Amino acid sequence: MTLTGRLARLGFADAARAERLLLTDLGGIGTEVTQGDPGTDPLLTALAAAADPDLALAGLARVFGATTDASDLRQALRDEPDFRDRLTAVLGVSAGLADHLTRHPADYELLRGPVGRPAPAELREQMLRAVGANPRLAEPVASQQDKEPVAALAAAYRRRLLHLAARDMTAVVTVEDVVEELADIAAAVLEAALAVARSELPPGSAPCRLAVVAMGKCGAGELNYASDVDVIFVAEPVTGPPGNGNGAADETAALATASRLAAGLIGVCARSTPEGSIFPVDPNLRPEGRHGPLVRTLASHRAYYERWAKTWEFQALLKARPVAGDMALGQAYADTFAPLIWQAARREHFVEDTQAMRRRVEQSLPARQAGRELKLGPGGLRDIEFAVQLLQLVHGRTDETLHVPATLPALAALAAGGYVGRADADELAAAYRFLRRTEHLLQLHRLSRTHTLPEDPAVLRRLGRAMRAFDLPNGPWYPPPATNRTDPAVEFDAMWRRHARQVRRLHEKLFYRPLLDAVARLPSDAARLTPAEARARLEALGYVDPAGALRHIDALTTGVSRRAAIQRTLLPVLLGWFADAAEPDAGLLAFRQVSEALGESPWYLRLLRDETKAAERMAHVLASSRYATGLLLRAPDAVAMFGDDAELAPRSPAALGSEMMAAAHRYDDDAEAAVSAIRSVRRRELLRIAAADLLRVTGELAATEEALTSVTRATVQTALAVAIWKVSAELRRPLPTRLAVIAMGRFGGHECGYGSDADVLFVHDPIPGLPEREASDAAQAVAVELRRLLALPVPDPALVIDADLRPDGRQGPLVRTLAAYRAYYRGRSAPWEAQALLRAELAAGDPELGASFIRMVAEFRYRLDGIDPTAVREIRRVKARVEAERIPRGADRALHVKLGPGGLSDVEWTIQLLQLQHAHAVPALRTTRTGEAMAAAVEDGLLPAADAAALMAAWQLAARIRNAIVLVRGRPGDTLPTRHGELTAVARLLGYPPGDAAQALEQDYRRAARRARSVMEPLFYG
Repeated sequence: MTLTGRLARLGFADAARAERLLLTDLGGIGTEVTQGDPGTDPLLTALAAAADPDLALAGLARVFGATTDASDLRQALRDEPDFRDRLTAVLGVSAGLADHLTRHPADYELLRGPVGRPAPAELREQMLRAVGANPRLAEPVASQQDKEPVAALAAAYRRRLLHLAARDMTAVVTVEDVVEELADIAAAVLEAALAVARSELPPGSAPCRLAVVAMGKCGAGELNYASDVDVIFVAEPVTGPPGNGNGAADETAALATASRLAAGLIGVCARSTPEGSIFPVDPNLRPEGRHGPLVRTLASHRAYYERWAKTWEFQALLKARPVAGDMALGQAYADTFAPLIWQAARREHFVEDTQAMRRRVEQSLPARQAGRELKLGPGGLRDIEFAVQLLQLVHGRTDETLHVPATLPALAALAAGGYVGRADADELAAAYRFLRRTEHLLQLHRLSRTHTLPEDPAVLRRLGRAMRAFDLPNGPWYPPPATNRTDPAVEFDAMWRRHARQVRRLHEKLFYRPLLDAVARLPSDAARLTPAEARARLEALGYVDPAGALRHIDALTTGVSRRAAIQRTLLPVLLGWFADAAEPDAGLLAFRQVSEALGESPWYLRLLRDETKAAERMAHVLASSRYATGLLLRAPDAVAMFGDDAELAPRSPAALGSEMMAAAHRYDDDAEAAVSAIRSVRRRELLRIAAADLLRVTGELAATEEALTSVTRATVQTALAVAIWKVSAELRRPLPTRLAVIAMGRFGGHECGYGSDADVLFVHDPIPGLPEREASDAAQAVAVELRRLLALPVPDPALVIDADLRPDGRQGPLVRTLAAYRAYYRGRSAPWEAQALLRAELAAGDPELGASFIRMVAEFRYRLDGIDPTAVREIRRVKARVEAERIPRGADRALHVKLGPGGLSDVEWTIQLLQLQHAHAVPALRTTRTGEAMAAAVEDGLLPAADAAALMAAWQLAARIRNAIVLVRGRPGDTLPTRHGELTAVARLLGYPPGDAAQALEQDYRRAARRARSVMEPLFYG
């Protein structure tokens, strides 16, 4: 077999190029494989075992080309197995370190002989000597004689990376060892960079004490191969805190020097040299971020954290560690703020803040990138780190064993204390090691910061082969070798996806599984949360009544029944879903009530066990909406609709009417029972619409309004049929008149909300030949009976039939004939009544009579000559009076979404005035719907598009807020809630992210309403 063929069999992708490099650049080393078994040459065997044999060989050829003693290198590769394995393993993953060895070929000597981990002091001394500084001095200063101290420091830094990577890639160190040593190397570099900054200070600079406090991964001792190093700078005058020496003058001068040193340190690490730059130093975790001063005194730091710091800033302090400069000052900083860290979970809005931080990270990622993000994406490193830190903050107040900055030791401490299940902790630790290994391999390739897993099969193959080389030091995060190994790229991709899924699953239940153990009555050797610890965790996660929540958990999971077993499996996830919603306590209570109502129903237990989407949807609805929860508790079997999007789609008007009529016919001899059956169908449909709205299945506001209008229409139609049947039975003959119900207001405009009444007019037409008095009495009886039946006191949401828009209002007869309506509108009606008729539309009853009524009122709502100026003035007067008198005393007018400035009333009256003025000439304006009329006004040039957009935005937001208030409270409301918790619940329901949801909603509404009012005033008031 040819050498090329043998190289191809060994795994070289470009065998021809590999042969050329072996024969020329390496001087024929390894070519003896052509005479025998390819596995007999140790160098070629080592190259073939590398993660990327082609990359390893190319890097080795470059080193041979750069070294001045190729024979020594060749001999070492033949005679020293450990050196050979280290060098080929590094070159097989890192073109960046191959670049370094090409510039400094003698550095391969670092990989010869015994290699061990250097102590932090040894690293500090090496880095300081690289810049010509004396490591024995308290404040080392770099030598000015060396013209390139930064380049020398960069080379020394990469030298240490080479030494560590060689041990890492040959699997003689654990992940924990690697990340801790990387942090030690970074700390030594910061000390040397500070020495360079001291050497660049202008003469006469005031003395100062400056401490460099590492944050993030460096502070925690878990750094990457290529990462930012987060720091905070703290300084004091050499004479001590203000009050000694020259006081404020000393402090100002010292801070000026310290700021120059800090900026100099950052610049040294970022400076471009022939060796490349070292790493970015990021000081933006300091108080006020990039807008705050770079350096502060300890007292200034303390004042900020005590008054202004946000939750995430205390979470960041968990990792704080002094690493360079004045270590005593740095330790004083750490000691000062350690107590504050462990009180963070008691802060107001702690849960909202932490949830918002996590979501902001996820939402900031591009959709395509998020799925392959090792650090920030779902199932990534941040999920693990975030969960561990949150649990530390919650339970570290009372347990000092959790005061550990690094993720893996903290996870072990959480498991030992019973705050996390041991099996869950083991799985998370294994996944964390796997993800960190993967991240390291990606970063080593070019010594560049990256956390995104490429889709390139060649990269995945290199990762897969590298992973196979690691063994037990890093734990059981990778399966043992199989007899028939698959493609390493495929194998790696499958393993990564499995770990990501596992992390996401564990992340979602991590906080909640131990809560079940805390109330469990079964014997166990596992450590458990105490009741106080369980209450503290629930409180930190957003439960207002943690003791009550524990009682519900106990009731749901106690016993050995099949239901209790399924609940024990599902509740950890459900508790997390409840906590993500606005009212977790209400959600858990409602879930218990639904579960108890359905008992051992097999289909319900199957739904919980097998339909994750249905369970999650039910949890979200129960913890978000008292309105929907009330509907569900009155018909628990409706929970089945959560499992299928099709079941959440609104029913057609015809289907609704048919089902309601069929339900009513089952009680032909009992009108109240018949309407009760109709209302049961209505209750289920309201739940369907509310659930679709809450779960954002419905889509736009118009779809929800149309669905609610259809349910109202079907209810009125079928209840009217029952009322006619009952009155006819009492008369013992057919009704002596024809009757129609005319929809008005939001009902007629197809804009019903969850809290809308049904505004109607009743019109009748006596049967010819029958006494008109009998016909009028019968029509009156039907209308009264309809209103009574739909107002019967039952638990379902009431449907109020409001006939107050009729002629003469409440003082006028409830029902009139068509002729009586015509006479009234021609003779005595006010202009606002013509305006009200713009919404008139047949809702129920006799179709021919209804059509006659609609034709009759056309002459009043669409007058041939439009509306006269006197009528316009009257409508304006009435509108101003409504604004002045009908908003409750003491309410914030700007937040009244119905009658306040820029609210529903402003928009609707403006559009209706345009209809009254122009509908006789613009047929498209002859519609009962606000949106359609607005679009017609724009199309005809009556309303500028920009003005229409402002009106529509405010109108839709106000309508959505009204609906959300009903869903959250369970009752109507026209004003934005004043209680922060309730307003937050409304905002969350409307899609605002956690954190400042309440404030964001209020600001958005005020802004939209102001714009709408600025458009409305010139259009309506002139």
